[in-house]
Amino acid sequence: MLNQYPAWKYLLLILVIVFGLIYAAPNLYGEDPAVQISHRVKLINDDEVQNIKNLLQNIQIEYRSIEQGDGYILVRFKSEEQQLKAASDIKDALLEQDKSYTVALNLAPATPDWLRSINALPMYLGLDLRGGVHFLMEVDMDAAITKSLNRVSTEIRSYLRDEKVRYRSVNVSKDKLTVRFSSLDDREKGLLKLEEEFRDFIFTSTEDESSFYINLTYSEAALVTEKTAALTQNISTLKNRVNELGVAEPVIQRQGEDRVVVQLPGVQDTVRAKEILGATATLEFRLAQGSLVDWSEAERSGKVPVGAKLYEETDGSPVLLKRSIIVTGDQVVGAASGLDSQSGSPDVTITLNGKGADRMSKITRDNIGKPMGVVFIEDKYEYKEINGEKKRIKKTDQRVINVATIRDQLSKRFHITGLDSTREARDLALLLRAGALRAPMIIIEERTVGPSLGQENINKGFMSVVIGFIAVLVFMVVYYKAFGLIANIALTVNLVLLVAVLSMLQATLTLPGIAGIVLTVGMAVDANVLIFERIREEIRMGNSPQASIYAGYQKAFSTIADANITTLIVAVILFGFGTGPIQGFAVTLSIGILTSMFTAIMGTRAIVNIIYGRKNIKKLAI
Repeated sequence: MLNQYPAWKYLLLILVIVFGLIYAAPNLYGEDPAVQISHRVKLINDDEVQNIKNLLQNIQIEYRSIEQGDGYILVRFKSEEQQLKAASDIKDALLEQDKSYTVALNLAPATPDWLRSINALPMYLGLDLRGGVHFLMEVDMDAAITKSLNRVSTEIRSYLRDEKVRYRSVNVSKDKLTVRFSSLDDREKGLLKLEEEFRDFIFTSTEDESSFYINLTYSEAALVTEKTAALTQNISTLKNRVNELGVAEPVIQRQGEDRVVVQLPGVQDTVRAKEILGATATLEFRLAQGSLVDWSEAERSGKVPVGAKLYEETDGSPVLLKRSIIVTGDQVVGAASGLDSQSGSPDVTITLNGKGADRMSKITRDNIGKPMGVVFIEDKYEYKEINGEKKRIKKTDQRVINVATIRDQLSKRFHITGLDSTREARDLALLLRAGALRAPMIIIEERTVGPSLGQENINKGFMSVVIGFIAVLVFMVVYYKAFGLIANIALTVNLVLLVAVLSMLQATLTLPGIAGIVLTVGMAVDANVLIFERIREEIRMGNSPQASIYAGYQKAFSTIADANITTLIVAVILFGFGTGPIQGFAVTLSIGILTSMFTAIMGTRAIVNIIYGRKNIKKLAI
């Protein structure tokens, strides 16, 4: 008989609707203002949680709940006023006890535990709705070129040695490399070899009374390439670091030749964000030179042996390391923090790439029984007033975090210890996993977008959806009567499914995204309008109600598919070529097209089959 569905189709529809209701539900609960508490050294346990409870009772601050997370305590509050007051009082009280505590503002989803256990989470809101922080960061291009020249200087030393060319030294200044030779013949031979191998450079020759020099500077094209590579790698690294911070759908875009815009929706702890985004921490592995006596003598006399460099360990004691670097943080492909099984101190497990692993293997194989140092390097910037002007001063912190005797041949994976705290180990592992910045970056502009404007946008966007939704419902009921009511049920289910899919994908909802939802509400009934008008046409042609229903759905399908597929193609193109807000609009529009086709064709047909199928009807309310 016409207009009947097998049982499995009804079961499928029921499952889809239940699924949609469950995964759309978390968006009804909103977020709780919260305070996140962590400690740089101590692990968070039940005693720490009880300590925070007692503290809140003593300072008489009401709270909604206290949860223990992975390395932190989360205290939820009923209002932002309570959150801000609690954060200030908790910070004062805790820092008076121990300076290693960190207290940060947070927004925690209020989703019930049973929903979170099945990974049912609310949609993320974009910066224009949720608030957050906006950073404008500038790449230190001078440092990028200097770092590149340092890397090339190591390659030049190795190359000249391999080619049996005698040289005295290779030095790096701000924007050039200088190779020093003892004789004119050596310089001419070196120039011939270097020009063949290093073609990105412009070579000039100079000399004085005692030495002959070759000066290498980047050509204009190579300079542009190096700067572009530095900016591109820094953007990639920033994306990795933001992913480590757990920020959903951040905006990280190039601006001009040396600047990057970073927008982090929902982030309230700007201090922590700046620590991670701007940090340039990396590692260098070098062989130690001499013994403890040599190290102390070098510190006392200030005379450092040729080919060595004097460092300080974390406890302030001196150590001499060779200038030749074994591997650097650039060659690290994996890093995980943990605790050393023997000493119980924080450690980081390092995984190197193929090139780094080969070099580490060769060096450690030939130096078993000798000490090797791990140098921790971090660039910091501060502003100082010089002659009435604020100037940016760069400070590089270099310290040896670990000196250990090489016991075995190391290769791709090994451990380093000597870190001050578990927090430092976690941060170092995060930075190494995310990759090293090719050049230091400094935040030159910071703006905090408050949630009040976002809430106003949410309210207006929600109201536009509601008004559009009600208007469509009324029109469909008035114009198509009972069939219009069926279409309205499908439209409601469509909206639920759209929200559910966006929540499952953890998509970020922005104002353009809300516009996409409003447009979907209007477009969702298009398919039903085509079907219902086709049914009316079949009835006017004298067909029976059952045959008209069947023909209406069958004959309108190709038109519906064509119209929606062309719209979907445009949405995909918008997503592929657009950025930020345009992509948000394209995502909601694409998902809305798919869910509306499902509900308009299969959903309404199922309801019509239940009401009119297997019945001898004379007239349709359409």
